[in-house]
Amino acid sequence: MITITGKSVFGGVSIGKLSFYKRNQKVIKRTHVDDVKAECTRFQGAKASAIEQLKGLYDKALEDVGEANAMIFEIHQMMLEDLDYIESIENIICAQEVNAEFAVATTADNFAQMFSSMDDAYMQGRAADVKDVSERVLNILCGVDEGMNQTDEPCIIASDDLAPSETVQLDKSKVLGFATMYGSSNSHTAILARTMNIPAVIGLGEELRPQLDGQMAVIDGFTGKLYIDPDEATLAEMQEKRAKDLAQKALLEELKGKENVTKSGQKINIYANIGNVSDVGAVLKNDAGGIGLFRSEFLYLENDTFPTEEQQFAVYKQVAENMAGKKVIIRTLDIGADKQVDYFGLDKEENPALGYRAIRICLTRTEIFKTQLRALYRAAVFGNISIMFPMIISVKEIQRIKEIIGEVQDELKAQGIPFKENVETGVMIETPASVMISRDLAREVDFFSVGTNDLTQYTLAIDRQNSKLDEFYDPHHPAVLSMIRMAAENAHAEGKWIGICGELGADLELTEEFLKMGLDELSVSPSMILPLRKRIRECE
Repeated sequence: MITITGKSVFGGVSIGKLSFYKRNQKVIKRTHVDDVKAECTRFQGAKASAIEQLKGLYDKALEDVGEANAMIFEIHQMMLEDLDYIESIENIICAQEVNAEFAVATTADNFAQMFSSMDDAYMQGRAADVKDVSERVLNILCGVDEGMNQTDEPCIIASDDLAPSETVQLDKSKVLGFATMYGSSNSHTAILARTMNIPAVIGLGEELRPQLDGQMAVIDGFTGKLYIDPDEATLAEMQEKRAKDLAQKALLEELKGKENVTKSGQKINIYANIGNVSDVGAVLKNDAGGIGLFRSEFLYLENDTFPTEEQQFAVYKQVAENMAGKKVIIRTLDIGADKQVDYFGLDKEENPALGYRAIRICLTRTEIFKTQLRALYRAAVFGNISIMFPMIISVKEIQRIKEIIGEVQDELKAQGIPFKENVETGVMIETPASVMISRDLAREVDFFSVGTNDLTQYTLAIDRQNSKLDEFYDPHHPAVLSMIRMAAENAHAEGKWIGICGELGADLELTEEFLKMGLDELSVSPSMILPLRKRIRECE
């Protein structure tokens, strides 16, 4: 048995034979042409055919994975219409008197290298896109059919990497899962795989070699492992794991589309907590009503330096578009305490949980805060984005935040940059101070979201990171529940809605209690959405 470890992009267990993706091979040679005008016309014809193919792929993806995920094929069409791209190809044809195939291949390499060398992660991802669209044009110029020779029986597709157009053309009924040597968990292919519910593992490296074609294999999409020729014990373990997963999926199908409503008719929204664009597939798969907490600090934690406005804008925009009008609540930067980032240059503190963190950083290092707010207000044009501020302890903080928002909006107006002006704003209720003044805070914002993890530690004066205190840490403590109830009453008194985005929201023992408090929303990890919906529907 061979065990290879990569990175999971979608959970699930697949058992079947490995089938390596077989692309039609073509050799690009540089040849001299006498009639460069005719060669440019030949390129234009291939480009037009490629655009028609992409329109067909868009229609197929629209049916399979929805409008937001199908948009990649509209983007590919736009790339083929890009003047810089077209001029580069035609200049090479005319200046060097060479064939269109060579000009397209050379331009593709140049553009891909340019994108790959950029610091912006989003732009780096465009390198794969320009190679993909160029490959399509080359197939047409060379008279090569696209696609692969897939076996008649269902199999696990293996490859060095898969382009979005290759993924969307796969016959889903014949694909048990896929495993790739390379690839990014934020790529369009990974997003499509998650949306199509195909177990997938990427980044398996050189150990995943074509010589393994036809071997029996198991993908464990939960751990990111690929087992080649599994032994009996591993196979039995994976079969049991798959059976449990399928049972959970049966529950999912049964509850999909149903309301989060009690037997007596009380309704509540169930949203999902995520930390990355790559989690959106799980949100959609589990039928969440929206995103109740997008932890934007992961953009900072995953970067070697401060993420740029454009990088943040691209991420927030993509999440908003993928959610297709459903609410997306993005929490502003919550660095500090247990989430440390070297390039912030934060001093070591005796008690970081009570120290320089979250909104306190934003209000004293406003250049960081403004960059994020600019990206958020720009991205709000593309969907239903709300903004939430963490670690609030005073009305004065909210008033200062509003001043900074006003400055940001004035700057965007002066620069002629489109943005949404009236974005819903809210605060995290996670300190006893915010609970005690929650009536005053409710007059300043549109909603509350209770961060029960921090609220519990601050209410009980217990460091939740200290394992020695586990026996004393009680999130069910009457004081914690009283805090939540008080915040709910004060929010409703001012006509504002309130939810929970902390771990307690997924505690099924407290669901009925939260319903009695009149909470409007519970935001939980994607995997808990359906169990929570089931529990709500069982309540009187």
